[in-house]
Amino acid sequence: MNLDEVNVSKELKIIFMGTPEFSAVVLDGLIKNYKVRAVVTQMDREKDRHGKIIMPPVKTLALDHKILVLQPAKIREAYDELLALEPDLIITCAYGQIIPKEILETPRLGCINVHSSLLPLLRGGAPIERAIMEGHSKTGITIMYMDEGMDSGDIIAQEEIAIDPEDTGTSLRMKLADLGRDLLLKTLPSIIDGTNSRTKQDDSLVTYAPIIKKEDEKLFFNKTKREIKNKIRALNNRPGAYCIYNHEVFKVWDCYTTDNYFDKHDGEITALYPDGFGVKVSNGEVVFTEVQPAGKKRMKAIDFINGQQDKNSLVGKVLE
Repeated sequence: MNLDEVNVSKELKIIFMGTPEFSAVVLDGLIKNYKVRAVVTQMDREKDRHGKIIMPPVKTLALDHKILVLQPAKIREAYDELLALEPDLIITCAYGQIIPKEILETPRLGCINVHSSLLPLLRGGAPIERAIMEGHSKTGITIMYMDEGMDSGDIIAQEEIAIDPEDTGTSLRMKLADLGRDLLLKTLPSIIDGTNSRTKQDDSLVTYAPIIKKEDEKLFFNKTKREIKNKIRALNNRPGAYCIYNHEVFKVWDCYTTDNYFDKHDGEITALYPDGFGVKVSNGEVVFTEVQPAGKKRMKAIDFINGQQDKNSLVGKVLE
């Protein structure tokens, strides 16, 4: 930036709206290059039975930099304080609530969003997880103008990234957070001076990435080994894929596939290995290597095996 650009950026009233760690990475880059007048984030939450209050990562970062924090329970019903700040530009990134028209129409430079997919693909709240679950080979970041639709506004800039076959939801989220930060900073000068491009989305190419619900986390062993592995790695770290073992929820955090074939029922435990146990699926075998039985912590699958009174009795049991 030259001196005039620096002065303009300091005078801008920029408000950032976001909540999780992904958003905090983007916000951190923004803070280092622009003056952020306020952040809007979700409410604090209780983490455990001890009632420990956990602040959203965006709030923690904002407070560290002495930035005003607003936390309306429902932004549709409580936005007067935000509008009173008279923002020139609002930047959103994984905020977690639908933003009303009254806010979208306020900033003179618009309301822009950092979205973690190559729109119009994967509109919605879980584009990272869905990209892995659906077996995509690439994804990316879209900087876009917001409108009243769901991720349907005009595209300002995009950049893609390959999805590694071993990427998990966590690793891909970290890569995309860095990419989102960098693309936003590269794009902002043109947005501020009004020289940015603006491309309407092709509605014929739209796909959706709805938020992950409990039923989406369930493993079905009549699926292919690729589909099952994709679901496990997509949901790694949070919220976790699961099946049912001994009538209780049994989470699976990591796995790999083999070319072994067993004449068994889908979901039947096939064999014990040095690093886990195999499960028969529709077209072969998936080996679970990190699991979490009901009421216990995550553990290596071999530790689960060694904790059984009769390890060999596991073979032939059926997961549902």
